[in-house]
Amino acid sequence: MALAGALALTACGSDQAVNPGDGGTAAAGSAECVDGGGTLAGAGSSAQENAVAAWIAAYTGACEGTTVNYDAVGSGAGRSQFIEGAVAWAGSDAALDETETEQATERCNGSEVVNLPAYISPIAVTFNLEGVDSLNLTPEVIAGIFNQEITTWNDEAIAADNPDVELPDTDIIPVNRSDESGTTENFAAYLSEAAGDAWPHEVSGDWPIEPVEAAQGSSGVVSAIEGGEGTIGYVDASHVGELGTVAVGVGGEFVEYSPEAASAIVDASPEREGNTENDHAVELDYLTEDADAYPIVLISYEIACMEYADQAEADLVKSFLSYVASEEGQQAAADEAGSAPISDATREKIQSTIDGITAGA
Repeated sequence: MALAGALALTACGSDQAVNPGDGGTAAAGSAECVDGGGTLAGAGSSAQENAVAAWIAAYTGACEGTTVNYDAVGSGAGRSQFIEGAVAWAGSDAALDETETEQATERCNGSEVVNLPAYISPIAVTFNLEGVDSLNLTPEVIAGIFNQEITTWNDEAIAADNPDVELPDTDIIPVNRSDESGTTENFAAYLSEAAGDAWPHEVSGDWPIEPVEAAQGSSGVVSAIEGGEGTIGYVDASHVGELGTVAVGVGGEFVEYSPEAASAIVDASPEREGNTENDHAVELDYLTEDADAYPIVLISYEIACMEYADQAEADLVKSFLSYVASEEGQQAAADEAGSAPISDATREKIQSTIDGITAGA
């Protein structure tokens, strides 16, 4: 069981900075460890990488002989690796679609595959513009910038909502993800709903137009923004660092991103139509006019099977994901990544699903 004081880390990260040694020092005192330990492999969302590092550090520090590997290759690649059976669970910023769900059934020993919303974070619109730390932007202006129709920082559409900011005539360089990304899919879904005709593109995890600049993973986007002048991009809020940020127009007000504001919109949104009792994918309400709610939100899922072929793998998935969903695990992610802890009601639903994970005969 838990060795609360032991932080001898055995987990290894990816080539995209999932380093358990950077995941804080919180011990997983509530972890129900698997006797004899073992190795658990996951892959996917780079938005989750800081939270996953915190979860791995605490969990493996408490569970002697246990290794957890997570490769932050992006949501699309993570879902593919899960479907192919290369990893036991995937982190994804978008729930499996109908086709992927069908493909995953065979991988899951013929059982149900489930989407568990265990990581909630604002998607921050971040920029690098000398002398400017914060800007107010409406959904239509954000869409115009990323659709490459608003091309200089002193454009009248930006100036109208920022009368006290001295805006330079610097060119705007929008930066998008080059890889298939759940962060992109969530950001595009927001623009499609909130910006109307200003964003005339289909929602997808792939960027819909020829980019001005693109980078792989959340860390890559941040590096590109930091390395330029007049750059702007979208990233999970845990990656913002010292970059400037956008307050987003909501109901006639402008709302800064925060975990509390992100949690407000998630709690008010319904589950996806067609979910089973064990599946908890969410349909976000991007059209909210609640000025306490930040509307550009990423819900990142842990994707798992309800039945695994191997008992040891099933036990490790249950044990690790139970810690992820626990109050302690959620607080570890909040401390490390600035995410919004899931509500008690969501935790109860997720845990009930996790408790039902089994291994085939």
